[in-house]
Amino acid sequence: MRLGLSLGYQAAWSTPADHLAMAREADRLGYAVVWAAEAYGSDTVSMLGWIAGQTERIDLGAAVMQIPARTPAMTAMTAATLDTLSGKRFRLGLGVSGPQVSEGWHGVRFAKPLARTREYVDVVRMALSRQPVAYRGEFHELPLPGGAGKPLKLGFRPARTEIPVYLAAVGPRNLELAGEIADGWLGIFVAPDAAAEQLRHIAAGRAKRGLTLDGFDVVASVPAVLGDDLDACADVVRPYAALYVGGMGSREQNFYNGIAVRMGYPDEAKLVQDLYLSRQPAEAAAAVPRDFIERTSLIGTREQVTERIRAYAAAGVGTLSISPYVGDLRSGLETLRVVAEAFADADVAS
Repeated sequence: MRLGLSLGYQAAWSTPADHLAMAREADRLGYAVVWAAEAYGSDTVSMLGWIAGQTERIDLGAAVMQIPARTPAMTAMTAATLDTLSGKRFRLGLGVSGPQVSEGWHGVRFAKPLARTREYVDVVRMALSRQPVAYRGEFHELPLPGGAGKPLKLGFRPARTEIPVYLAAVGPRNLELAGEIADGWLGIFVAPDAAAEQLRHIAAGRAKRGLTLDGFDVVASVPAVLGDDLDACADVVRPYAALYVGGMGSREQNFYNGIAVRMGYPDEAKLVQDLYLSRQPAEAAAAVPRDFIERTSLIGTREQVTERIRAYAAAGVGTLSISPYVGDLRSGLETLRVVAEAFADADVAS
């Protein structure tokens, strides 16, 4: 297993300088990859381009570049450029986002997300390979018929014509698709004791291509909070868990709420959602079971974190990407260092 750093996106309590400092420290400590995210604020590409020029070895991961935000050809151009300027360090994470962002921010209907993702990855891979791009799909038709367009190919020679593709997937069918068409999975709320079911769906997708899970990178993004008091550590993570389980999406369609239900918390997930959608975020956070947070996070002392790292490795996670939940840069850098020490103690490096 390898360590990663998940920076998320810029928020009111973070700065680009802080994120750069975290990325550079992770690079120095030997972390394998730093991931940057986007929703409807800071974008992934700008952050990774900035970090790329000021780091040396660490890989640069998009987690994720939103599918409704860019044409697949634009994504291929961007991926090829980032990979070339960083010296083959780019990893392309893709996701369809959710209905609210896709339709409300990008103006793209959230219809048939699996079919849309499959076509998108097809076109991205075709463009990266420097083939003339000619594609006929339900969502993408290149070149457009009846016009002046002709099949074009990528106009420069990138460092690599094959760049690792990761999919952010939650439900069973999405997980199977990730196994079938991607090189890795970007997982959220991954619990070692529940991962076997998720990996079963990914393995089914891999089997469609005659492949096993060998070489497929399972990435678990987990909050990390260090301390002697587990209740206090869990309290730091509660607002994040409540936001996703309770407020990320509508009552009818919240993929993260579905994760909690499948993990065995149907009543608790409903309560968190009811409270959050009733504009009671503090009460929703308090209603998140501590057990749910413990199962999906790294919280506690260095020794406790070491044991959790071993559990994630045993569950089949290939990259454990931590999100330090801290109040300042100094604490964030210290969290990176302690987790790196716990990782060394766990003796699970690959």
